[in-house]
Amino acid sequence: MTAARAVAGGVLALIVLAALWPSLLTDIPYDRQFRDQPNAPMCRQFPLGTDDLGRDRLSRVLYGTRISLLAAPAAALLSTFLAALAGGLAGYLGGWCDRLAVALIDLMLSLPWLFLLIIVRALLPLNVPALASLLLTFGLIGLLGWPAAARVVRAGCRDLRQSDMVLLASAGGVAPGRILWRYVLPNLRPVLAAKFWLSIPVYILAEANLGLLGLGVADPLPSWGNLLRQLETGWNRDAGAWAPLLLIATVVGCLNLLRPREEVVR
Repeated sequence: MTAARAVAGGVLALIVLAALWPSLLTDIPYDRQFRDQPNAPMCRQFPLGTDDLGRDRLSRVLYGTRISLLAAPAAALLSTFLAALAGGLAGYLGGWCDRLAVALIDLMLSLPWLFLLIIVRALLPLNVPALASLLLTFGLIGLLGWPAAARVVRAGCRDLRQSDMVLLASAGGVAPGRILWRYVLPNLRPVLAAKFWLSIPVYILAEANLGLLGLGVADPLPSWGNLLRQLETGWNRDAGAWAPLLLIATVVGCLNLLRPREEVVR
């Protein structure tokens, strides 16, 4: 492990620790309002100040970090599963299944993914409870993010379909579904792991874009996306307002440094 990867891993571990146990840094609930102290500057009581509703920024940043760091991997896991399912079946079965999957993948990849995500999210109800908006936002990201990974999985399955182990298993009477599950997809595990890891920062940034447009996680539940809305009016002189942006840049940079290699084990 290089020094840069070691530092990135340590920084990411500290951020995850602070997000999972925010009580280590603050005991103020993320939705508590100090109505007599809106837009308070950074001080001992509020290390990052308060927002325009008097809510502690540090608490909201910590809980928003927890949501983004838990929900983005969940969405990446969903899209990776769909990519393995669609790409694996298309590449291994071939024929009409392959042609149908390729047509669907090409159609979805021909559209700008972020614009498609914004359009689909805008068509769905916006006035929903905070928890429902969280599930809806990251569920939609996961459901629309599988085509690029599915194309790679399909190509790997097409190559492995003619490998010696698959031919021997077929000659031994092993069912096609079992061959796909036990012999083909395990050999694509490094590719799937890489696609899963690379999807996490992409999905973090996707939620941030949705949150900036008011299409992401709804208040009072904090996320990096809706926390960035305090910067949409222009330059904010309050340093505490920039904490979510700095955290996003740090986490995305660390994840990119720690990404695994894409390779197929034969």
